[in-house]
Amino acid sequence: MGSALLLYAAVARGGFRRFATYRLATAAGVFTNTVFGFIISYTYLALWAESPGLGGYDQAEALTFVWIGQGLLAATAMLGGGFHEELQQRIRTGDVAIDLYRPADLQTWWLAADLGRGVYQLLARGIAPLAIGALAFELALPADPLRWAAFLLSTLLGIVVSYALRYLVALATFWLLDGSGLNLVNALLMTFFSGKLLPLTVFPGVFGDIVQRLPWAAILQVPTDILLGRHTGPALAGAFAFQAAWAAALLALGRAVQSAATRKVVVQGG
Repeated sequence: MGSALLLYAAVARGGFRRFATYRLATAAGVFTNTVFGFIISYTYLALWAESPGLGGYDQAEALTFVWIGQGLLAATAMLGGGFHEELQQRIRTGDVAIDLYRPADLQTWWLAADLGRGVYQLLARGIAPLAIGALAFELALPADPLRWAAFLLSTLLGIVVSYALRYLVALATFWLLDGSGLNLVNALLMTFFSGKLLPLTVFPGVFGDIVQRLPWAAILQVPTDILLGRHTGPALAGAFAFQAAWAAALLALGRAVQSAATRKVVVQGG
């Protein structure tokens, strides 16, 4: 058990170091995230000027939603750039057979690598856009360090949920061979149902209730609401439980699909 933990910790460190080598790409990503943060912010300002308190957020909270979304964009790989694209390529070329021969679990190996990637992107491409947004606009950022700690824990759970969804997308390549279409669908679902486009509380009626219970809500909506102080006490524990439950369910589903895919590889002689 201890040796396995050391192995996956080393894989996570490798994922962190790997993305840390692409400094120009990171700088370009920070610039792009910041520019789009300004564009979205001014769109929100116009929208909230017409409908104050939309979705239960005041203007400062809505703008905070924008910049937290920009900060988590790369960490959660909402629009791509995560491990799943590499795994899809390895499935297409047959190199995944090498991965299956490793004395390590395929799902856990890639989870560790993706956590390392996500932590790096959170630090490198998350802090700077949020800081710039806080200088340019009035944001509702808390002073309580415990709330920031809860937000960071929630963000890590959100990255795990994002990973679990992307792992399922990657495994589909065993049957589809080309996962580019699914990648596009996944990015659209991530953007719309996570709250990246608009906070999910903006959507009315039954539809609004449903989207807040889907797994994508655990990626952005829940962490941001925790930072804004909308989940405290028992509600905070409930928010963590919501994220953890979706993470466990999706990882279990990924495990089942992985088992079916492994049998497919064996049958095909992969």
